[in-house]
Amino acid sequence: MSYLEILILRRLFAGPAHGYELRKRVEATTGFTLHNNTLYPALKRFEEAGAVTRTTEAQAGRPPRLIYQLTDTGRALLRDMLADLPVEQAADESEFMTRLGQFSLLSTSQRRSVLAARIEAVGGRLEHLREMRKQADEHGERWGVIVTDELARRAERELDWLAGLAERAEDEP
Repeated sequence: MSYLEILILRRLFAGPAHGYELRKRVEATTGFTLHNNTLYPALKRFEEAGAVTRTTEAQAGRPPRLIYQLTDTGRALLRDMLADLPVEQAADESEFMTRLGQFSLLSTSQRRSVLAARIEAVGGRLEHLREMRKQADEHGERWGVIVTDELARRAERELDWLAGLAERAEDEP
């Protein structure tokens, strides 16, 4: 599942919503545009899995509105999705940041696991960048060296930041 599905469930965690309202909640908190062709298929899958219930609400002079609500199964699914971050997925900044933003829903050990996956992913990227920099230098690609040096600095800064987050995740309930 993707970070967008996590965001959909997380917004329902705050309370029931109809589709348009749910879409606006996700967009307001993330800045991402959530399209109906992403939202409604996800809601249908969640409903089939028992994670979401759907009820209708009458509207004067209009078709009934569909209201979606998170179930206990949905709350458990959300926590499971937040805690599950394979290293390959941890390399994706949106996947990681989505989980990081919801750390209040995770246990210390789950936070530790998510952070460890990101640290491994960023460490792997840094190693790759260092090899690329070496090759760029060997081939006299001055601009390649400049770019890989900057990307490596960013990865190093992120690793420092992640180390600080790991300490903080241990301290906070």
